[in-house]
Amino acid sequence: MRYNPLGRTGLFVSELCLGTMTFGSKGMFGEIGGLGQDDADRLVKTAIDAGINFIDTANVYSLGQSEEITGQAIRNLGLSRADIVLATKALGPMGDGPNRRGATRKHLLEEIEASLKRLGTDYVDLYQVHGWDPATPIDETVRALETIVAHGHARYVGVSNWQAWQVMKALGISERLGIARFESLQAYYTLAGRDLEREIAPMLESEGLGLMVWSPLAGGYLTGKYRGSDSGGRRSGFDFPPVDGDRGDAVLDAMAPIAKAHDASMAQIALAWLLHQPRVTSAIVGAKKLDQLTDNLGAVDIALTQDDLESLGAASALPPEYPGWMLERQGEYRRDQMDRRLSGR
Repeated sequence: MRYNPLGRTGLFVSELCLGTMTFGSKGMFGEIGGLGQDDADRLVKTAIDAGINFIDTANVYSLGQSEEITGQAIRNLGLSRADIVLATKALGPMGDGPNRRGATRKHLLEEIEASLKRLGTDYVDLYQVHGWDPATPIDETVRALETIVAHGHARYVGVSNWQAWQVMKALGISERLGIARFESLQAYYTLAGRDLEREIAPMLESEGLGLMVWSPLAGGYLTGKYRGSDSGGRRSGFDFPPVDGDRGDAVLDAMAPIAKAHDASMAQIALAWLLHQPRVTSAIVGAKKLDQLTDNLGAVDIALTQDDLESLGAASALPPEYPGWMLERQGEYRRDQMDRRLSGR
């Protein structure tokens, strides 16, 4: 297991992060997961024993039950809180009232306290806004996060599922005010969905944010077990994230011989590809069964060849889109100029 700095911080997190969306049995997320305490304890222990030090949860997962189970697992296993990088998120509805949701100052300050109580800890290492709130000004959100950091409830703050311009606006406000800035983005990025590379990835590189990847197997699609079958798995009842079937099948076709050559599962190849991408800080792996997690953990030992990466890259490449193709065309002569300078010619 390798460890990477989270954004511009000195905090190091494991290249795989244990996701806890499957913990708990309440609400929509409970239907996806449904794991109780004993099963969760086994998953956490297996992850920690493999070198994972990063655990991600959210208040909406099973309506808070995931946080409760996660915190209890840490205590049940006698894990040192100082050795765990613990992350949670807030945004979604946590009650029926109109102010029990969103990225408002009221909601975030109330929810961090509720999350800490459920987790049984005094602080989280990373507190993330779970998504975009069109009703709340960005400056209200980032000021609220600064208060949470100042109170010692969170060490760092991050965001999930925002567009590049939204993150940039928040970073500008934080810099102008001299307050805590986003250090990470949690986003969807897989061989079956590389849209992030258009705008978000260049922004992450420019501004030094870490990238946490959610659903790195595209909701199980990249395991290959859902193509042409009615297996009754997760995607049959919860077809998310969306995958373009034609492009997805081409990716699976490219993955199959590579998996065979490495004596690896399709899931391991999908994860290994992500771990070979320099922009990825940590890929979040979740599981309902212990053997699923054990298989995912094996991805850290797979060294893809250059031919492997080129084959997977070609099969999963994004179609050209404006302004990307124009920027590529217009910047060609300047890139050549820079290359000649660097090579000394």
